[in-house]
Amino acid sequence: MRASTVHDGPGNTARRGRVAFAVDILDSIVIGAGQAGLSSSYHLRRLGIEHAVLDGDDAPGGAWQHRWDALTMRDVHGVAELPGSVPPPRTAEQANRAVPSYFAGYERSHHLPVLRPVRVQRVTDEDGILMVHAGERSWASRTLINATGTWTHPFLPHYPGMETFLGEQFHTVGYPGPEHFRGRRVIVVGGGASAVQFLGALAPIAEVHWVTRRPPVWRTDDFTPEAGAAAVALVERRVAQGLAPQSVVSVTGLMLRPQEQEAAWLGVYDARRPMFERIEPDGVRWADGSFEPADAILWATGFRPAIAHLAPLRLRSARGGIQLDHDGRGTTAVKDPRIQLVGYGPSASTIGANRAGRTAARGVQRFLALTPVAADAH
Repeated sequence: MRASTVHDGPGNTARRGRVAFAVDILDSIVIGAGQAGLSSSYHLRRLGIEHAVLDGDDAPGGAWQHRWDALTMRDVHGVAELPGSVPPPRTAEQANRAVPSYFAGYERSHHLPVLRPVRVQRVTDEDGILMVHAGERSWASRTLINATGTWTHPFLPHYPGMETFLGEQFHTVGYPGPEHFRGRRVIVVGGGASAVQFLGALAPIAEVHWVTRRPPVWRTDDFTPEAGAAAVALVERRVAQGLAPQSVVSVTGLMLRPQEQEAAWLGVYDARRPMFERIEPDGVRWADGSFEPADAILWATGFRPAIAHLAPLRLRSARGGIQLDHDGRGTTAVKDPRIQLVGYGPSASTIGANRAGRTAARGVQRFLALTPVAADAH
């Protein structure tokens, strides 16, 4: 424990103002042990900052452990290496095994202080100390790095008649893999990379129809580092203004990979239709009265940041998002410099998460240096 931690007598009770704590006050707490959380913990440890990582899952791997079995390391867009390590190779190994194994080994080799399963419900401020609550347990900390990502907060739009559909409906989080849909009629909803990937896997084995709210934006040029920087800048601009962030992928445009070429030859990407007007028991109906029968609807409609547990801290701006420092390029919440957000907005990618982990750890270090706590605070 750093010298800045407040202790009071043999009962290990810390006091600050009117509140007495029967726990140690950590210098920082990281919520989430995915790519961003592990990177943050690595950099906190290198800086000598006492912290704990609270992870809601039963095992290492972050969101990767919940991906469908058919997703291999060759299929994923890439897993950036965690600092000081080498990522899994691009092979036919299942991603939901390779990446969790990689994360588990990383936690062990770097002795990261991960506690699980700890499902955080809320974070409150008690006289300047952040209290992280998970059921009957709680932790006290001077700072917090939020690395909860988006996987636990899927976005499912509502359309008239959804509840009457007699077939199956899946969001990306519950996608059972392509074989489940073999020989069936499937509506794929969504204009992002996941929808393109699902269509690529399903078109050769099922009758597939693609539906989006807006025409997809395809990339016709190479995705250069300059193009990537320009895309990230668009997300940064929104975060700097306190707007809800868009994903980095949503502004990079879509490209077909080799494994999706068969679906392209079958014409599934050219036959996209606008959103239907309503869902009926046996399919979907468009505004012009046309009807498409369906056995299943696959909602590849994305995710939202999983930050409901931060609501008591009132970090959101009037425009719906959490404003970050350095014109959206930083990780510090403008409304509360004790809070760092990684895997949020421009850092919502594996490469961005690594960089954000380093930035967040330095933000914590900077706050601790500027706000020392006396050894006896009562």
